[in-house]
Amino acid sequence: MLPDVRDRLPGMAPKSASMKGFYRQKKSTKSTASKNVSTKKSPNLPMPYDSDITQPAALISHGSLDLKDSYKEDEQILGRFDMNMAYGPCLGMSRQARWERALKLGLNPPEEIESILKRGKVGSVCLWEGRV
Repeated sequence: MLPDVRDRLPGMAPKSASMKGFYRQKKSTKSTASKNVSTKKSPNLPMPYDSDITQPAALISHGSLDLKDSYKEDEQILGRFDMNMAYGPCLGMSRQARWERALKLGLNPPEEIESILKRGKVGSVCLWEGRV
């Protein structure tokens, strides 16, 4: 039988019974007191468009706010509709087309949005159009 190559070459790791001995795992140990604490994970549900939950901060570029606070009430409602991904992506289509697509897919978009869009006194493009 031929001798093992590792026995003859300098700098090679010695022959071991298994790789487990060479690569030892260190497992973290937790105290038993921490096992009694239970954490509940909130369900990952879409936020309704008129939710009171804090919305993400407005984008800032060049030291000034991109989104102005002087929007009319209808624009604010439509802005929340644009921010809510429960009705699908909003880039590349008008707000009316997005509302109709959400209706066809059974996502139950708010009827208030449709009435605002039909009045025609608001912008038809989404909040992010031209910014992304």
